[in-house]
Amino acid sequence: MLLAFDIGNTNIVFGVYDGKKLLQSWRISTDRGKTSDEFGILIKSLFADKGLSVNDVDAVIISSVVPPIMHTFEAAIIKYIHKTPMIVGPGIKTGLNIKYYNPREVGADRIVNAVAAYELYGGPVIIVDFGTATTFCAVTERCEYLGGAIAPGILISAEALFQRAAKLPRVELVKPDHVIGKSTVEAMQAGLVYGYVGLVDSIVERMKRELDGSKEPFVVATGGLARMVAEESKTINEVNSLLTLEGLRLIYERNT
Repeated sequence: MLLAFDIGNTNIVFGVYDGKKLLQSWRISTDRGKTSDEFGILIKSLFADKGLSVNDVDAVIISSVVPPIMHTFEAAIIKYIHKTPMIVGPGIKTGLNIKYYNPREVGADRIVNAVAAYELYGGPVIIVDFGTATTFCAVTERCEYLGGAIAPGILISAEALFQRAAKLPRVELVKPDHVIGKSTVEAMQAGLVYGYVGLVDSIVERMKRELDGSKEPFVVATGGLARMVAEESKTINEVNSLLTLEGLRLIYERNT
């Protein structure tokens, strides 16, 4: 079995594969204060809860955008899973032709998503990942990773309103029925949700115009808040919550 981890700033998403079949996936918080023992015991207990055993894991692959946690996390994998993990980074075969000025600057999560999106939907394809930051990535018909855009995540935007405006409360992030809010809370929710939908559609439309090709780009969204935004978006074609894990599986296969 293959155990794949995507370490983000807010959450760690991981899943276990038997060949190409995803047996189980989990989402835990990215707690930089956890020790390697705490991570290891948590992973083992989550496995046991689903009737799985870490002893059946043959290999581990990790992508991360949180460098400070990596030493602790790798130590947990070595101690409790008894495997040396493959780390997505420079030197890893992805199949992408990366056109970034400095390819080392591209986040591992963006590369992994691009690999999965091109494999599943072909090119050109645009990937929108709703994480701590919202990232937009463009891949051509020829499997060229052109780059993209990075915007503050919707949760960051909500927290900034609460922190920087003295009279605005912290609100639950839900989609209101109307854009014209009848209370401060509704008005904030409308601005955050529908404003973010406008941001996403505007950036995607501009990226479509810049992508050369004979085909209309397919737009796939992933990440925790993807479904809420996609319900109102005019440009998102599909939501795939497992896109990053699929990319990790593909990259592992290409390197073994």
